[in-house]
Amino acid sequence: MRHYALLVVLVSLITPLFAQDEADGPTNEKARKTYKEGLNYMHQRMTAAALESFKKADKQDDEHCVACQLKMIKYGVELGDWKVAQTGAEEMVAQAQGAKNLALAHYQLGIVFMDEGLDRKKEEAFSRAHDEMTKALAAAANFPDAYFVDGRALALLNQDEAAKKQFEQFVKMKPEEDPNRQRALRYIDNPSLARARMAPAFAITTTDGRRISLDGLKGKAVLIDFWATWCSPCREALPHMKEIAKKFQGQPLIVLSVSLDDDEQKWKEFIAKNEMTWTQYRDGGFTGPVATMFGVRAIPQTFTIDADGVLQDQHIGDASIEGKLKKLVAQANELQAKRVAKP
Repeated sequence: MRHYALLVVLVSLITPLFAQDEADGPTNEKARKTYKEGLNYMHQRMTAAALESFKKADKQDDEHCVACQLKMIKYGVELGDWKVAQTGAEEMVAQAQGAKNLALAHYQLGIVFMDEGLDRKKEEAFSRAHDEMTKALAAAANFPDAYFVDGRALALLNQDEAAKKQFEQFVKMKPEEDPNRQRALRYIDNPSLARARMAPAFAITTTDGRRISLDGLKGKAVLIDFWATWCSPCREALPHMKEIAKKFQGQPLIVLSVSLDDDEQKWKEFIAKNEMTWTQYRDGGFTGPVATMFGVRAIPQTFTIDADGVLQDQHIGDASIEGKLKKLVAQANELQAKRVAKP
């Protein structure tokens, strides 16, 4: 579950801001042919071959193919080919026009460095991410996401006071209901969490109309169960999930089932018929926002998250997780006791 989920969003924001639309591809005739080959490889899910084609097309287009560069960044990060991803981002910085585009390009390059640092445990990459966020903010000071990522980079460099200042600035610029604002408040309270493997921050509306967010559940352990009514192994695992929900009822544990069904009515009828009374949400498919954040590609799949929001485990299939949940609940009880005792 890489940081590149941010890149997916960012690429969609940057593309229309540059002069060349991704749909047009490169202008050089040879490059256009190579670019189309890359698209064909993508449709065949041959990601590595597609990436090679986009690299070649960009070179044939004298490194002016923004569409190629966006693909180089996206698939370079996805495949862990950091050199290619950085090259694509650096080329976008070089040809960015105007303060807004320049800020976005530096931000995107900074995200690539952040991803590399998280994946390879490389301190130098966090330092370079901080440098790029500084440049992004110099070009456009009203850029809350750059403050947030810079805060994480500084925390990962063990510069906690500087990190707090960036998170505080982010909090000032975001509405209360923003999931990342709630995450930033957590980081301000405990900067060490910005160095942990935190579960993605999200906010959803459940079947009973409640608006909940992961960081709004602070102090409680969370079990997220990705499933669907059309998934046979999910249906087979349902009695086990019902048993877990019943066993931990009334304890500081939230069980959240996230359905990948696209048929809302069928989903609602299924959960009512099977008395799935714990927290339910429909994400709509593997490309749904929550499934994308968690990088879900197979179901059933569960994620266990501790009371601080740190991702502890993930399992594909029906796994025996009660022992882990008992430990997380005990930890949550300890944290709650400490908060009550705190003067």
